[in-house]
Amino acid sequence: MEIINQIRKLSLLIFIIPFLAINLCLIVSQNPEFLENTIFTVDQIGRSGFSIPYYDGSLSISRAARTFPQYLIFKPAMFITAFLLYLYWSKNNQLVNNLKSLNLNYKFKIFGILSAIFLVVHSILLGVKFDIQIYKLFRRVVLLLFIIFEIVAQGLLVINLYKLKSKIETLINKKVLILKIILVGILAIIAVLSLPILIKSGNTHFKHALEWNYFVGVILFYLLSNFFWRK
Repeated sequence: MEIINQIRKLSLLIFIIPFLAINLCLIVSQNPEFLENTIFTVDQIGRSGFSIPYYDGSLSISRAARTFPQYLIFKPAMFITAFLLYLYWSKNNQLVNNLKSLNLNYKFKIFGILSAIFLVVHSILLGVKFDIQIYKLFRRVVLLLFIIFEIVAQGLLVINLYKLKSKIETLINKKVLILKIILVGILAIIAVLSLPILIKSGNTHFKHALEWNYFVGVILFYLLSNFFWRK
């Protein structure tokens, strides 16, 4: 089915583009000397020493990506990713409709597109400075809504595909379906368990490390989606 090939390609791009973007921002942040004396001189706030934030939480994705020139990498990558997410959830909605011989907008499509919208809003707000508490709260809420809607959309899609497994068993890798179920479950559990820590002050390094790893966990769903469908 051509739509499955389209979903596989979209899935791979949704994983690769943001993964490369955040890590390229990290490399620029840790190696500002390479861009010294050029028009892309790294802002002082966006500079950091060598570290592995996935492990030590030495800096946040926001700090690595919100200043010049890193935002020239991060923001376009997130805009492209958001557009690809829109296509991904729309194509999956179309696929499920084809399998069920229906014409509905499933909840996973709605939540998936909402997550893409909040990703765009978060990317626009990143680096914009307003020294008012309500703005900072709004920015955090936007990021939180992106995460919540993304996890809900992923969970609902997995449920729908699981219900259709008898119809698509020749088209899918069942082991990957199990991995997707486990991944979504782990992401949901971590989100719930981490919430009390995230809403409190302190534990900065833990929060930063969680941010990097959780982001990769969310986009790992799409890498699995690429392997989920057989060629």
